Amino acid sequence: MAGEVAAAAAVVTVPTAEPDVTGAAFFDVDNTMMRGASIYHFARGLAARGLFTTRDLFKFALGQALFRLGGSENPEHIAEARETALAFVAGTEVSEVVRLGEDIYDEAMADRIWAGTRALAQSHLDAGQRVWLVTATPVELARVIAQRLGLTGALGTVSETKDGVYTGRLVGDLLHGPAKAEAVRALARREGLDLSRCTAYSDSANDLPMLSMVGNAYAINPDSELREHARRNGWQVRDFRTGRKATMIGLPIAAGVGAIAGAVAAAAALRRHYRSRH
Repeated sequence: MAGEVAAAAAVVTVPTAEPDVTGAAFFDVDNTMMRGASIYHFARGLAARGLFTTRDLFKFALGQALFRLGGSENPEHIAEARETALAFVAGTEVSEVVRLGEDIYDEAMADRIWAGTRALAQSHLDAGQRVWLVTATPVELARVIAQRLGLTGALGTVSETKDGVYTGRLVGDLLHGPAKAEAVRALARREGLDLSRCTAYSDSANDLPMLSMVGNAYAINPDSELREHARRNGWQVRDFRTGRKATMIGLPIAAGVGAIAGAVAAAAALRRHYRSRH
């Protein structure tokens, strides 16, 4: 359901080069296209605007780090965090999220884009292929990132809205793990893509379902499990991390509970901000 919903919400931008109508590329965002977690940087931007405290931000970052070290996803924790995030986001205007997302991307995310990954995306655009971001990040923020990078569009987690305001419910579910593969498959059906001619990029073994369904898979800044899988299967590996960046890569990771935890922090701040203006 999450995959079908994400594909239905995708907006297409036609490539400027001679179009390759059956080939495309799919990029994970967090630690693949961008250093760290996009929702974490969004939350930092909200904190800088005084929409919640640095203590809230620290608690969120610590939670992400502990989740990363734990290496597992507890379904009960995911469900609990998901419900909390949705309760907080209810009543917030979509336009406010988009506006803040644009500002915060320019201020705090643009310089965190991996130049190497961006070059890989550009090579697909230059070949006339469409390039999509595929992420658990809310689709509105994912679209901002795609637009700023000049990409085709984004597949992300879709929240229900009514009259331009979030209702506090998801349409489908979090776009994570197998749901990413379903979103790519649904988009391929809609756009007439040949998945055997498509390419996917990710840093995480959580994205093995998406990576395994295309003809060409790349492990970008991979975790240990993905690196080993790539080695066994002859996938190409690109690691753009060096020195301090490599040691810090695990701190603001967004996957499963981590992504939802960020949504909780960001949504809480947005709700307080929205209420203070009305």
